[in-house]
Amino acid sequence: MNQVVVDIADLAVSNDADANLVTFSLGSCIGVTIWDPQAHVGGLLHFMLPEASLSPEKAKASPAMFCDTGVPLLFKSAYQLGAAKERLVVRVAGGAQLLDEKGIFNIGKRNYLALRKIFWKNNVLIASEDVGGNVSRTLKLNVSSGEVMLKTREGEVAL
Repeated sequence: MNQVVVDIADLAVSNDADANLVTFSLGSCIGVTIWDPQAHVGGLLHFMLPEASLSPEKAKASPAMFCDTGVPLLFKSAYQLGAAKERLVVRVAGGAQLLDEKGIFNIGKRNYLALRKIFWKNNVLIASEDVGGNVSRTLKLNVSSGEVMLKTREGEVAL
């Protein structure tokens, strides 16, 4: 297996059957996996913040840092490898509240709401998700099978 690590504020798409896309330390950040079972194209995005308007210069340099610039880039990158929107299986994890115990910033919730808004506007359904709480997550997508594994301190489960 070829493990492709997706860093914070980054994304990867692949049509390599041997690829496993993985991202670590999803706290308030959100991980989005997309997979087309017919084209065998998979993608993984690890975004940090809801809106690029918070820092337009950072958004230009690193569009995957923000939900509203990273999500469209993830989907367009998958389309370039032959994925089709109507076939995509979308899974989501993260959006926890780790360092903000009093909920002052609510970054995780704001990230999740921004994601749901974009998906709603674009008629994208989420097949499964594991969001919120106060646990860090690791997300892994097998490009060949479309299997998504979610790992927390409690163990690893299919998402």
